[in-house]
Amino acid sequence: MIKRYIKNQLLKKLKPGKVLVLTGARRVGKTFLLQEISKELDQDYLFLTGEDFAVQDILERRSIQNYKNFLGSRKILIIDEAQKIPDIGPILKLMIDSIKDLKIIITGSSAFDITNFTGEPLTGRQTTFSLFPISELELKNSETETERLDNLSQRLIYGNYPEVLNIQNSDEKSEYLNEIVNSYLLKDILTLDKVKNSSKIFNLLRLISFQIGKEVSYDELGKQLSISKNTVERYLDLLSKVFVLYKVEGFSRNLRKEITKKSKWYFFDNGIRNVVIANFTNIKGRNDVGQLWENYIISERIKFQSYKKMIVNNFFWRTYDQQEIDFVEEREGKLFAYEIKWQDLRVKLPKAWGKSYKNSEFSVINNQNYLNFVT
Repeated sequence: MIKRYIKNQLLKKLKPGKVLVLTGARRVGKTFLLQEISKELDQDYLFLTGEDFAVQDILERRSIQNYKNFLGSRKILIIDEAQKIPDIGPILKLMIDSIKDLKIIITGSSAFDITNFTGEPLTGRQTTFSLFPISELELKNSETETERLDNLSQRLIYGNYPEVLNIQNSDEKSEYLNEIVNSYLLKDILTLDKVKNSSKIFNLLRLISFQIGKEVSYDELGKQLSISKNTVERYLDLLSKVFVLYKVEGFSRNLRKEITKKSKWYFFDNGIRNVVIANFTNIKGRNDVGQLWENYIISERIKFQSYKKMIVNNFFWRTYDQQEIDFVEEREGKLFAYEIKWQDLRVKLPKAWGKSYKNSEFSVINNQNYLNFVT
């Protein structure tokens, strides 16, 4: 069993008068993590699921005495899939404000859920954490160096969903990922913001899949899908809120020829990307290894930043004369530029970058040195 990195952080932040909010895509292990946390609690707790209609009925009667009677002597309330409960934000606010020493943990399957259903009522009372598919940070102590190199090739193809890592058979891995996309991710998206056309969402994901590492034009995507630019942006925003895609914008401070209006989009998990394009071919038979590697490293870095609570802005950099850097971090008053290459190719710092941002640091991240970057 792989220990989740944020488990101890959640336990430390569990305090009276506060609500811990755990977000993340379906099937990344939120429920299992709550169960593991509950084993280490030194107080009685009540564990509920928001999908239970009986729970919804009980919480619907918004009175302090009702909630006190329901909780009894227990001072810890855990609600899985809390967004399924109507008006959950005001309910939690009333509980926290009225019941002394109460501690609450809730989960939601998307950032949209949490913003929409808790939002303003819990301002100043909540601490939010995100849970992702298993990270290299969590795997580093469970593999030998030889195992890591072999498993890395698998992870580039099938990704890091917890169940995928436990499945040994390749066909079963791909079947599981297909089930996640069709039964969970797409259904989640369709329930948000009255989205009705799943085929457009899926086709949009396919187009993004082939543009990993490239700037995306919303106008061009709209023309290919026969939808408006605004609809493309709306769908991409929803895909980011359910933790399918992550956006990286262009960086610029000095040069007129720097590209800033377009964005790049990455998948949070390589396995989801590959099921969308229906390609689980072995790494040696792929012509998109560069894209797989860039997507994997950036997704792992995003996990690392989140788990380490880094305050950082992420960008890519490119000029109209084709000088580019894959990934740029702005943190601690400094710029850090990274080129992401599968193999240790001799990559030079672009002259325009070196001239304009002389105090920045530059590194190449490849399959030999990547571990320090993501762990």
